[in-house]
Amino acid sequence: MLVVTKSSIRESNTEYAQGGIAAVLGQGDSVDSHIADTMRAGAGLCDERVVREIVTEGPDRVRELISWGGEFDRADGEVLLTREGGHSERRVAHAGGDKTGHELMNTLIRKIRGTEIRIWEEAFLIDLITEGGECLGALVNARRGGRRVVWAGAVVLTTGGGCRIFRESTNPPVATGDGIAAAWRAGVAVRDMEFVQFHPTVLYIAGAERKLVSEAVRGEGATLTDRSGRRFMVDRHPDAELAPRDIVARSIDEEMRRTGAPHVLLDLTHLDREYIRRRFPGLTATCDIFGIDPSRTGIPVRPAAHYFMGGVAVDLRGRTNVTRLLAAGEATASGLHGANRLGSNSLLEGLVLGVRAGDEAGRIAAGIRGTGLRHGELSSPDRASGTEPLDIVDLVNSLSALINRSAGIVRKAAGLRSALEVLDSWSTYVHNRRFDKVSGWELQNMLTLSRLVVRGALEREESRGAHTREDFPARDDRNWRGHLTQIRGEGCSFRPLVAANEV
Repeated sequence: MLVVTKSSIRESNTEYAQGGIAAVLGQGDSVDSHIADTMRAGAGLCDERVVREIVTEGPDRVRELISWGGEFDRADGEVLLTREGGHSERRVAHAGGDKTGHELMNTLIRKIRGTEIRIWEEAFLIDLITEGGECLGALVNARRGGRRVVWAGAVVLTTGGGCRIFRESTNPPVATGDGIAAAWRAGVAVRDMEFVQFHPTVLYIAGAERKLVSEAVRGEGATLTDRSGRRFMVDRHPDAELAPRDIVARSIDEEMRRTGAPHVLLDLTHLDREYIRRRFPGLTATCDIFGIDPSRTGIPVRPAAHYFMGGVAVDLRGRTNVTRLLAAGEATASGLHGANRLGSNSLLEGLVLGVRAGDEAGRIAAGIRGTGLRHGELSSPDRASGTEPLDIVDLVNSLSALINRSAGIVRKAAGLRSALEVLDSWSTYVHNRRFDKVSGWELQNMLTLSRLVVRGALEREESRGAHTREDFPARDDRNWRGHLTQIRGEGCSFRPLVAANEV
């Protein structure tokens, strides 16, 4: 088995996940309650069968992590659980206060070290290799060894999302949607690309990197206020700050538009200073850098693109419509999240469907004779081509500003159509080039991903979950309770929910 990773083995969205893993582990909680919360947050587009299987299996996956040495925060020997927005119970297990993803990565890396699993770090997926509807392997650019063809009995994409196409994003630089773009080029069905979740609370200081402020902070009692100290969420939803993420993000956006302020304030001043530092060490370390004491003053926050609900369409075994190609995690649309992911369900999905996709890939590879894992260097790799040099940094900055403006929290047809025209124009001279560096391939992938997002947002003429259309403000179950699927060469098609998980 070979693991190919774009940067270091731990550089991923998972590494930076703060809140935790949602699973039914506590007294008084139930699988049915977790299912109901997930379905409610998903705004009518969750696949109930998928939700039930993942939620039911989730506790076993968490216990498995613990058996591998995963250290979750505890009190009196029991795993500590917190509540996040959209959850009706305290069911989010966390580690290191707000460093759950880091501990998860530590555990998994320890588990594979010393095994026969090989790891190629700093190796970029250029494209998938397919023939006759089958995936035969991948073309990879390795930092050591150059461009290589990797032949495999089965390929599993766990490449994450692509929120770096937005100017305001919580994601690390590696999140440029490379796996989704490669899958689309290979003829894989991608689904629900219009549904991009904006995390409501991201530290906003001009000139500083956008740092996520975990939803668990609100779960522990933090409130949202304007600059005068007025708490505005109590007027917008019965659960106030613990409303589903799409509602909180839209409310903050509306408040910023109303006041003209670049941010709102997250108020923890009613909490003990030492408790804040102990419970949220990552947050307080970041605040210290900028001279903010959360026990004395509000934290400036605003929404930023955070998570793709859409992606490669997969079933409960991680299979796509291309044989021998599977996928798991944020790169996929499995049916769990619907139109709006319930907080901390993402690590849950990655654990459950990651195991299933891995098992299925092993089964497929074992049944294909004469296709063991092997690789070889290309004898004459292509070089960059084009008559004029491109300023890739300028194009990426222009792209992210365009997508933030046209396909952000609130969208409308005029802006989306205009964005498509610009994307088509840029694509005429970007996609026709052959690049020999990661920055060029990332630009091509970001253009592809952006077009899929904008096209889906333009086609869906309603507002639902994380997708808000100013010109179609109402949810329309009669016409739009279903999924938009995009396949290369076939355009964008709508499928009612009853057939949502056929891929």
